[in-house]
Amino acid sequence: MRIEIVTIGDELLLGFTIDTNAAQLARALAAVGVEIVHRTTVGDNPGDIAGAVKAALDRTGAVITTGGLGPTSDDMTKASIAAIFGKRMIRDEAIVAALRERWARYRRLGPFPESNIAQAMIPEGATIIPNAHGSAPGIWLADEAGRWVAMLPGVPREMRGMLTDELLPRITQRMSADGSGAPTVVRSRTLRTTGVAESALADQLGDLASGVDGLALAFLPGVDSVDLRVTSRGLAADAADAALERAVVKLRGAVGRFVFGEESADLAEIVLKSCRRRGIRLSVAESCTGGLLGARLTAVPGSSDVFVGGVIAYDNSIKRDWLEVSQDALEEHGAVSEEVAVAMAKSIRARMRTDIGISITGVAGPGGGTASKPVGMVWVALDGISSEARCLRLFGTREEVRQRAAQAALDMLRRALETS
Repeated sequence: MRIEIVTIGDELLLGFTIDTNAAQLARALAAVGVEIVHRTTVGDNPGDIAGAVKAALDRTGAVITTGGLGPTSDDMTKASIAAIFGKRMIRDEAIVAALRERWARYRRLGPFPESNIAQAMIPEGATIIPNAHGSAPGIWLADEAGRWVAMLPGVPREMRGMLTDELLPRITQRMSADGSGAPTVVRSRTLRTTGVAESALADQLGDLASGVDGLALAFLPGVDSVDLRVTSRGLAADAADAALERAVVKLRGAVGRFVFGEESADLAEIVLKSCRRRGIRLSVAESCTGGLLGARLTAVPGSSDVFVGGVIAYDNSIKRDWLEVSQDALEEHGAVSEEVAVAMAKSIRARMRTDIGISITGVAGPGGGTASKPVGMVWVALDGISSEARCLRLFGTREEVRQRAAQAALDMLRRALETS
């Protein structure tokens, strides 16, 4: 099956909102064997909507749209597409009743807004796609030639729920009914690496960098990590999964020490799980990251059984008076130094009575750097299961340096836990 995607909304076209719906649709449909041949974004203009959907129907006969199904004046999708099919708009009383009941159920203040009735206007002969995640129903509209358009809301949470609950089962049923046998799929596996640059990763992979057993390999660099995504095309689901598993084993063998997880794995969550298994408790002392490391840890649900707390020792007086870093060390070596980082890690561990203490001190920029301690120079230290310190030379904006420093501290702890 070949399908086109049309996402609708001025906010998408102008770049004020990132179009996550198209990406989610493409991934989900490819996983069940659907080929996405075209993606289009148009604004809230009836002529543009109709033009994009008509062109897509002429090419493939199968279109999914998102956006423009709400109650306001800029929600024009239904009427624009109904006109392509020569259908008039009619009021669905069942939808009206459901909208009124939903309004009352959530005890909203004031009378039911009559503008909501716009959501109950549907093209004549259309099939309603139930929306268990919001108020705007989806719509399936088809003609005698077998061409169809599935209209979904633009709210990402609603779109994802309806895609899983309603649209994917409908599409896979149509694919099964055509008697073509098991479809081929597009599937991917992602390995997450950190502590290594994209170019160095490619060198370490050698011949695998250009592909693994015929499967395409993509390098996806981020601020604090590089993802390796291997993709299978043209195989049935079981064969694709087996090929991807073999590829992942080979990639791990080549760059294993840099891999911290798969898919959307979070390094902070992985570190916390590792500490929890060992009964280890953790504390942090941060300077240039300003609490970012603590924020990464506390963002993970249940982190309180591992992470005790931390201190933001931004000014030298806090390093000296609260963390007991000696004035001699601060004067002789400076706040951004191995000696101070080590002292911070030891002190926070002792003060908070934890098994491990981690510290970060550095120059995040854009100012404050010197010839001997340039912007991006960061010291990270660990005290506990092992005692070590590392000097990092990070690059990027102030926020990027801070993010990379927090990630490096987590990775230092991950590696120490793996070898302890």
